[in-house]
Amino acid sequence: MKKFLIACALVALTASAQADNKTKVKWFGHAAFEIDLPSGKTILVDPWISNPSNPTGKDDAKAVKADLILVTHGHFDHVGDANDIAKRTKAHLVSTFDLGNALVANGFPKDQYGMDTGGNFGGSIDLLGGEVTVSFVPAIHSSGIGDKGAFGGNPGGFVIAVKNGPTIYHTGDTDLFGDMALIGSHWKVDLMLSCIGDHFTMGPDRAAEAVKLVHPKQVVPMHFGTFPILVGTPDAFGKALKKTAPAAKLTVMKIGETITL
Repeated sequence: MKKFLIACALVALTASAQADNKTKVKWFGHAAFEIDLPSGKTILVDPWISNPSNPTGKDDAKAVKADLILVTHGHFDHVGDANDIAKRTKAHLVSTFDLGNALVANGFPKDQYGMDTGGNFGGSIDLLGGEVTVSFVPAIHSSGIGDKGAFGGNPGGFVIAVKNGPTIYHTGDTDLFGDMALIGSHWKVDLMLSCIGDHFTMGPDRAAEAVKLVHPKQVVPMHFGTFPILVGTPDAFGKALKKTAPAAKLTVMKIGETITL
């Protein structure tokens, strides 16, 4: 009996160690995601944590961890709580060069952004001791900062490759564009975080075409339903995927939910 209990304990410890060695992705609503790495480091992408779809958003924004903050473009619903989170956590900003300079001019701590974490399309940077490689990819959108639309550089997305782990593509806000096929041919994308809301970005049908070009293993819809004007729905996206990219697994996350890759 004692040997059996020891064996059970070892199995439990092994399972726990394997779980801890996985990459986890949490959705806070809109385009805000937390990526927890096997090392315990944390990446936030477009951290509008306190968005109106997140019922615990204000508390989450005060408690969330971060080692890196990735921002795709300058709009308020993507910059979000980045400044306050950065001041509290000392996280470094990862963005295109022009956007990074503009965000620093608008309150992001200047000593937490520089040439080591800023880049541009076509470039890749190794971060967190080589645990993750972030590549800058284009998007078709706009990137003005603040009410007056101050220059925020060009909008983009990120391909986040975890060493010995998954590759995640966050589209940012974008329309469908043909060069998404180059993302699909250059990287084996395990998870695509795709805007589907329509009006300001591609809607469900065009997002399904984007999935076809990128051919990820799994796709999570985002940037929908936060405001009534964002009319694209996961149901419509799922129906379009069945016709356009049936091989991709659709995972519709709930706000606050975490998936393990």
